This record gives sequence, structure tokens and C-alpha cells, in this order.
Amino acid sequence: MTAWFSPGRIEVLGKHTDYAGGRCLVMALDRGVTATVTDGPGRALTATSGSLPGEVDLRDGASLPAGHWGHYLRTVVGRLEHNFGPVRGGHVAIDATLPLASGMSSSSAMIVATALALAHHNGFPATDAWAATLTSDEALATYLACVENGSGFGPLTGLRGVGTRGGSEDHTAMICSQPGTLGLFDFAGLVPVRERSIPLDPSLRFVVVMSGVLAEKTGSALEHYNRSSELARALTQAWNGATGREDANLGSALHAVPDARARLTALVRDDAELTRRLQQFLTESEDLIPAAAEALARGDLTRFGELVDASQQGADAGLGNQIPETRRLAGSARELGAHAASAFGAGYGGSVWALVDAEDADAFAATWFERYLAAFPQHADGASVLVTEPSARARPVAGWTVA
Repeated sequence: MTAWFSPGRIEVLGKHTDYAGGRCLVMALDRGVTATVTDGPGRALTATSGSLPGEVDLRDGASLPAGHWGHYLRTVVGRLEHNFGPVRGGHVAIDATLPLASGMSSSSAMIVATALALAHHNGFPATDAWAATLTSDEALATYLACVENGSGFGPLTGLRGVGTRGGSEDHTAMICSQPGTLGLFDFAGLVPVRERSIPLDPSLRFVVVMSGVLAEKTGSALEHYNRSSELARALTQAWNGATGREDANLGSALHAVPDARARLTALVRDDAELTRRLQQFLTESEDLIPAAAEALARGDLTRFGELVDASQQGADAGLGNQIPETRRLAGSARELGAHAASAFGAGYGGSVWALVDAEDADAFAATWFERYLAAFPQHADGASVLVTEPSARARPVAGWTVA
């Protein structure tokens, strides 16, 4: 029997920047997803979830409803076998302390936990293919992102993903996070680079409200999510076409060419949609995130809150991924005295975080959540609230993992 836990994550800042080669400020949560693998007879491989209905045959190609949790596990099994060899038969049990499609990347946490549990249960980390390619935590995080989006990673060739065209921000937060600390990562290269670690003052807490509006990566939000990704790729293609370069993403262009920012802006000035997408990326990645990280590190919470407000406004105007619920949550958190507040994740639903004083966190959470339900009573059954702080990376569950 082998069990691995993967935390969820809070994207403090980094709205649709990672897959475009930008920066993200992230942390792991103290709750997430546990995958437990047990052997079974023959080659049959099934999965159940303690919080979601049904049993899934992980080797059956039969279609599942859009957004079904079984898509993620089938993707993991297929990719591991494609890259490392047969996965022996058995059963995968999924247990979550984090609601699916909440914006805290429970779907990616399911992929990370399941992939690590199955990989260790089948001895894949001891193979030459694993040892030669997954040489660091950052490389492992990037590979697990490639499992999700279907792309290849070095010699580990790609296979179908879950349908999103995203990056590795979520997986990096889950694999590389440190307790009590926010991580600032740059995603311009093949693997992310940690630019700095920022300990969170122990007197502060994050409060998160899950709006109750689901944002499944394989469901209704997929088309909107992928449109932002397509625009980022179109910007990179336009840049390479105009310059004769072969930059992998916008971030690598900015690193390589001193005046790339001005040249990119001029290149798309006649296309309103591309201009909005570019300016949101540039402002978020190049201006707001470095400044906000510095403000938080020096304890200037007023400045931090101002920069986070600008990020929230930029997502609404530049990405169009905010909805009335997330706008209301961010605004009301600030009205109630939060140092900062922002929606996070893919958008089009999901969650909003607020940074508050630890001594007031529980009372703040209750009042903030009460105000939200008063404004949106239709979400009473699906919305929830939690108080958390930066937590540790994905890890084996003590007492259950075997070599």
C-alpha cells in the first residue's frame, strides 16, 4: 500500500502568467488530496473517491461526463505507462479535504497525489528514465504539469492531457513549497526558477471563501481558460515572426531582449484583444508581482494591498475572468479591513483569498462569509470558508508508503 498527499495551493499573485513564462507568487495549503494505492488481482485498475460518487475503471476508454474526477486519474495512468512502463493492477482511493473546482487547484492536487502514489508504488523513481530527467523538485513539478496538459518533457514524450493548456504554477506550489513561506517563481525557462522565498509573518493568516461557482478545468470553464492561453501563444508567435527569434514564451522574450516590452506593445497596438492580454501579462508579471513581493517581505501591508487591488482590477479588465461573486468577495473583504484580497486560479468561478490579522481571522471569516451568502444565497450549499497559512509540499503519508 502506498499513499501520497498533495496540498492545494493559493495563487497569491500570478493571474494567467505561468504558461506565458511570467512570475507567480504562490503557497501550499494545509489541506489537499490523498491518493492511496493498493494491489489487486490481474491488470484491473479502479478508483473511488470518499467525497465524490462512483467507481471509475481507469483502463476503460468509455467517456465520462465533462468535469468528472475520473478524467484526471485516467490521464495519470495513461501518461505513466506511456513514459515508464506498465502500472500494475489495483485500486486507487482518493480522499480530499479540499472541494473540487474551488479555485485552489484540487484537480492538479489530485493529479500530483495520484501520480506520485502510483509512481512510487510501481518503482518508477528507480528507473533510468525517471532519474535522468526528473532531476530536481522543479523538474518533477514541470513534468506533472505536462501530464496534465499533455505536452512532452524532454525525452518523456507527451500524451493526452485533461484538456487545459496551462502551465506548471500549481504543480510547482505543490512540489516546491516550504512551510510558513510564500515562493516567488519565474516560469520563463524549461523549469521554474525560485527568485525568492518570503516568510509570512506569524501574526497573519489567509482566509479563503470558495464562491460555490465551479470552474472545472475539463468542464464549462475550459473554453474561457484556453482562450487566455491561446492569446498568450499568439503574442509569442507574432513576436517570433516579427523578430526571427524562437522564444518559447513571452517571459523568455523579455529576458532575452532589453527592449522587448516596448517592441511587443508596438507590435500588437492595432489589435485590441491582443493588447489587453499583453498589458495584463506585463503589468502582473513585470510590475505588480515583484513590487508586491518586496512590500510583503518588508511588512508594508498597505502597499501590498494596493498592488493586489491593481492585480484584481487587471484580471477583470485584461482577462475578463471575474464574475459578480468574485468581484463582490474581493471588494467586501477590503471593506471589512483585510490587508489585501484577490480572486485566484483560472477564474470564471472559484475562490477569493483575504490576508488578515491572525487574532481576527476566525471572526473575519464568519462575517465575510455571512455577507457573501446574504448577497448570493443561491450558493449556500456549495460555498465554504477556511482559515489557513502557508504549508508544506507534497509528501508520502507516514505509516502507509512502501518503497
